[in-house]
Formats: sequence, structure tokens, C-alpha cells
Amino acid sequence: MKNLIVILSILLLSVTITFAADSLKVAEIKTSAVCDDCKDRIEGHLDTLAGIKSATLDLDKNIITVEYDEKLFSLDKIKNSIVDIGYDADDFKRSKKAFMKLPKCCRSDEKH
Repeated sequence: MKNLIVILSILLLSVTITFAADSLKVAEIKTSAVCDDCKDRIEGHLDTLAGIKSATLDLDKNIITVEYDEKLFSLDKIKNSIVDIGYDADDFKRSKKAFMKLPKCCRSDEKH
């Protein structure tokens, strides 16, 4: 009986992991990040959101790669989250109010 319970538990766990993996998506989003502070801010913000498995910003390309659970988070919601902290996200334009709150180094692409 104990063996049957162990086998059923393992089977249930493997099915759960399989279904969870099926809903994971990876997206690459162009950002307006310019420095390491931007990188830390965006990655740190996204890492706190439920449904985001990982977020890595390549500053050389200004591309953030986000692995997320599409059952919990949509791509548009991710982009809006980036916009809300002051950065562009593909064709979603940054919040000017949030942008003006960023440190000066993070606003080096500011148009005068």
C-alpha cells in the first residue's frame, strides 16, 4: 500500500510539473534601459511579480528576455509593468511621470 501511495505521488508530481512547463513562455522585449541601474531596476521589478520565472536584460542590445507563465501573466501585462517604472517596452511608451522619477543616469536618453 505504501508503495502504491509513493508511486501515485510521483506520478501526480510529474504531471503537475509537465502542465506547469507547458504554460511557460519566453519573450524578448526591447527596452530604453541605458545603464546597470536600469538593468537592476527592471530585472528586480519583474522578479517580484508572480508568474515571472526569470528576467535578464542585455544592455548591449537593450533586450530583456522574460520567461513567464502565460496562465498567470500576459505579455502585454509585462510590457505595461516595464512602462510603469519608466522604460519603453517594444511599442509601449514609458510613463513620463515614472521616467522623471528615475535617477539622472537612467534618463541619459532623455530628449531635451
